[in-house]
Amino acid sequence: MRKILQIIGCGLVLLGLTGCRTKEVESRRTSNFDSFISSYNTHITRWLNEQKEATLGAISETETKLGKAEGEEREALERSLANLKREQEKWDFRLSLGDYFRYGKMDEIPTNLTWEDGMEHEEIGDPRAKKGGTFNQFMLSFPPTIRPFGANSNNGFRGSLYDEIDMPLVGFHPKSMAMIPGLAKQWAVSEDGRTVYFKINEHATYSDGVPVKAGDFLFGSYVRISDDIVNPYAKQFYRENIAGITVYDDLTLSVSLPEARVYAPATAGLMPLSPPHFYADYGPDFTERHQWKFPPTTGAYEVLEKDIVKGVSVTQTRVKNWWAQDKKYYKYRFNVDRIRHVVVRDEAKAFELFRAGELDSCYITRPEYWYEKSEMDAVFNGYIERHTFYNQYPAIPRGMYLNVSKPLLDQKDVRIGIQHAMNWRKVIDVIFRGDYQRLDSFNQGYLLFSDPTIKARPFSIKAAREAFAKAGFTQSDRNGILQREDGTKLSISVSYPANPMLERMLTILREEAKACGFDLRLDSNEMTVDYIKVMQKQHEMAFTAWVITPPTPDYYQYLHSSNARDERGNLKTQTNNVFAWARDDTDLLCEKARNARTEEELSDATYKLQRIVHDEAIFVPGYTVDFVRMGSWRWLRWPDSEQTRFCAPVVYEPLEAHVHWIDKDMKKETIEAKRKGRKFPEVNRVFDDYRSHPESDASKQTPAEEVSDE
Repeated sequence: MRKILQIIGCGLVLLGLTGCRTKEVESRRTSNFDSFISSYNTHITRWLNEQKEATLGAISETETKLGKAEGEEREALERSLANLKREQEKWDFRLSLGDYFRYGKMDEIPTNLTWEDGMEHEEIGDPRAKKGGTFNQFMLSFPPTIRPFGANSNNGFRGSLYDEIDMPLVGFHPKSMAMIPGLAKQWAVSEDGRTVYFKINEHATYSDGVPVKAGDFLFGSYVRISDDIVNPYAKQFYRENIAGITVYDDLTLSVSLPEARVYAPATAGLMPLSPPHFYADYGPDFTERHQWKFPPTTGAYEVLEKDIVKGVSVTQTRVKNWWAQDKKYYKYRFNVDRIRHVVVRDEAKAFELFRAGELDSCYITRPEYWYEKSEMDAVFNGYIERHTFYNQYPAIPRGMYLNVSKPLLDQKDVRIGIQHAMNWRKVIDVIFRGDYQRLDSFNQGYLLFSDPTIKARPFSIKAAREAFAKAGFTQSDRNGILQREDGTKLSISVSYPANPMLERMLTILREEAKACGFDLRLDSNEMTVDYIKVMQKQHEMAFTAWVITPPTPDYYQYLHSSNARDERGNLKTQTNNVFAWARDDTDLLCEKARNARTEEELSDATYKLQRIVHDEAIFVPGYTVDFVRMGSWRWLRWPDSEQTRFCAPVVYEPLEAHVHWIDKDMKKETIEAKRKGRKFPEVNRVFDDYRSHPESDASKQTPAEEVSDE
C-alpha cells in the first residue's frame, strides 16, 4: 500500500539511463517550442558525435592495453572492448536516424510490420462493479506540489495523482504481465527490434475534451527537458535512452531505442505526453506558476482547483465521459466518482477515523492492527469486513541505504559490520509478531531476474565486531561504543520519516547495535523534510523504500555513477542513487541491464548487480511481506469474478488497481443497521489464489523460529 510506504519515505522512480562517459551539457534555447526542436536536434547530434569520438578513443586505448595484458587483466579488457564496440554500434545507429525529434511521412513506415493490439487477454475487475460514490482515505503529509514534473514532483503522493492514473501508450496486464493497449490501440516493432510504432486510439482525449495527438509526445518531451526546470532524470532519459521520436500524422508516431530491448513496446510506451494548450504559458517561471495546477489528463481522475485545500486535503474527481470508460481493460476499474485524500499525520488517529466511518478502508497488515485494534464491535457486527490478500509483487527494497560518500561508510568492513549489527529478526518478532519475513536482497522477487541464493547477513555480535575490528575499531569507550586509537567513534546516523512505528523499530535496532559496539543515532524528520534531505544526499544512512515496477528490476538509477557525481566529482543531488555509488564495473552492468536484448542477457546482468549490492554491503535489507491485510466498511466492494478475485496479483497495494467500488445501497443499509443495532455476519476473507510463498502464513500468531549464529 502506498499509504504504508509513506511512513517509510517512499520515493517514486523515473528511468535514468546509459552512457558512462556522458557530459552534462544541455542546449540553450528560447521558450518557444518550435525553436526548441531545432536547437535540441542540433544539441543531440553534437552530443552523439562526442560520444562516438570518446568511444573510438576508448577502443583504441583498450586495444593497445590488450596487446600487453595477460590472465585476468586480459579477460577484463576483452569484456570492456566488447562493450565499447557494442556502444560504438549504438552511436552509429543513432546518428543514422537523423534528427532526434522529427516529422515524417506515412509512407516511411515499413509495410512488413506485424501489428498487435493486446486484446486477447482477460478483463480486469468485476462486471458487478458500480460507478459512483466518494472514497475517503488518508495521507500522512500534504504534497509539496501537484505538478507532474519539476522540483519536488517526485514525492510520495505522485503515485495517487499520476502513476496509477495516467494512461501509457502500452501497459502491462496486472495479472499476466502481458502488454495491453493504453493510449495506443495498436503497436508494432521494427525488424531490428529498435523502433516501436504506435497508432493512437482515435477516441483518446484529455479530461477537458481536447483530442490526444501524436505531436503531444514531442511537446511532453519539450516541457520535461527544457532548461526552464530542474529535471535531471528526464534529461538523461531522453538523451541517453531514447534514440528518436518521429510523428507521422496526428495519430501515428514511433519511438526508437538505442538498442533492441526486452519488452520494447512497453518501454517505449512509457513516453509521457503533455497538452500544448495547457502549457501555452510555459517558461522560466513554470515551476512556481504551476505549483498547484493539475494538467488535463488522459486518465480517469483529475484534480479541480476547488478540491485542493492546502495542508488539509486533495480530492480527485472522475473525468466525465472519460474516453476509456468502456474499453476492455478499463471498464470495470476506476469506479468511484471522487477520491478524497485527507491529511492525517498520525496513523493511530487515522485508524480512529476509519473506525468512526470517516475513512472507508484501512490497511491493517501490521500485527497490532490485525490482532488487536481491528478486534472491535464494528468487525464482530459485520459493519467492517477484513480481507487478507496474497500478491505476487516483487519485494519492495525496504531497508537502510548507506551513503558511501560519508566518512566511515566509505569502508566496506564498516558496512559489513553494520549489516551484522542490525537485528532485523528481533524487529520482525517484536514489532510484526513473526508474521513478516526478512528481506534478503535488493530487488528481490523478480521471477527471472533475481538471484534466490543471496541471503541477508544475519545479526551476529561476533561477526559485527570482527568486521569493525578490520576497520580499526578495536577499543571501547565507557559506554561500550567502539572507537579507533585516534578517538574516532563508531557512530553513524540513520535518517527516517517521523512515525511512531518506525521509532519503535529503529529503537530496537539501536539498542541491539550497542551490543556490537555500534552507536546508531536516530535522525527523524517530517516526511517531506526527510525526503528532501535524502535527495540532497545529506544523509549518512537512510531507512526508506522505493516504489518499483514489474516485470524487470531497474539498477541504473540507483547505482550508475552518472547519478552519483557530476563531471567535477561533486555529489549529484536530486537523483535516486542515494548510495552515492560509482564504479566502472557497476556502470557497465547497469548499461547492459538497461539495454539487454534478451531475458537471458538481462538476467545475467541483474544477477551480477544484485551480487555487487550484497557483497559491497551498501544496502541493509529490512523486512518484507507477501500479503496485504485490509479492513473496509462493507459498502466498499471488491471483485470476486472469474477473472479477478479481490484484486489482480501483480500489484503492491490493492487500492492502486482501482477495481473496488462503493455500493451506495449497502452504505445506506449499513448506516441504518448500525443506528438500530442490527448485525451482519462477521467477514474474514482470505484470497490466496496467487500465493507464491506457501511457507509464509498470515494467520499465525506466534513468531517464526530462525537459526542464529549466536
